Amino acid sequence: MSQAASAPAARATVGDSEFDRDTAVARRAPGVYDIDLSAGWTIINAVNGGYLLAVLGRALADALPHPDPFTISAHYLTASRPGPAVVRTDVVRTGRTLSTGQASLFQYDDDGREVERIRVLASYGDLAALPDDVRTTAEPPAIPPVEQCFGPEDGPAPVEGSSAIADRLMLKLDPATLGWALGAPSGKGEMRAWFGLADGRDPDPLSLLLAVDALPPTAFELGLKGWVPTVELTVHVRCRPAPGPLRISITTRNLAGGFLEEDAEVCVGCLTRPWNHPKDVFL
Repeated sequence: MSQAASAPAARATVGDSEFDRDTAVARRAPGVYDIDLSAGWTIINAVNGGYLLAVLGRALADALPHPDPFTISAHYLTASRPGPAVVRTDVVRTGRTLSTGQASLFQYDDDGREVERIRVLASYGDLAALPDDVRTTAEPPAIPPVEQCFGPEDGPAPVEGSSAIADRLMLKLDPATLGWALGAPSGKGEMRAWFGLADGRDPDPLSLLLAVDALPPTAFELGLKGWVPTVELTVHVRCRPAPGPLRISITTRNLAGGFLEEDAEVCVGCLTRPWNHPKDVFL
């Protein structure tokens, strides 16, 4: 007699995953949306910037006549915390192929005053309507196979509550960019990883907004420690991602005056259509 193998866990689908539920906004009035920011996407006590960008991206997708972010730029004004928030959107312009809107996320401080956390300007279109012509000199990030890479679960137990977001991600880091975790940072501003959601949900344009801000900061491989909050984040989306994990490469070429820029390339499947985001971060 042998024990029957247990059935594999069901994969979450787009529209029915923790990410979708935690970025869902409720329309209160035209252009005004309520959301309860989940503590599941925090680093220490601050809500992750990529998750927040996806929240505003979802609100703009509802407010604008086009479904997909083509380019979205966010300025992070103050740190967001888990709990109630309101997103206010404005339609700047609508056209046949592109529409542009802006959005801000607000929370209340301890004295009940409204505080703006993030301000976003974005252009939306329909990625499915784009022509297939692709001309690029970019190469897919060179990352070892997933089984040769390492995630948070492979290291020492983290401090409780230090990074709740790690439990919601499938993150496998290239060993060549893991020197910081072993006390021997390479001195190179590089970070590479396989990326996905822990529940198996395939990527879509909104989850790409999370992906660019989900890896450990390149500052760690430069030998720097501590929180690296995002000041500005711009994402350009070139196509709908294919199913399966993403390959992400982030590099830093400049560190000066306590600020650095990170440039990310994401391979989104069988077609190599990388999109870059310059990001200024405060050390």
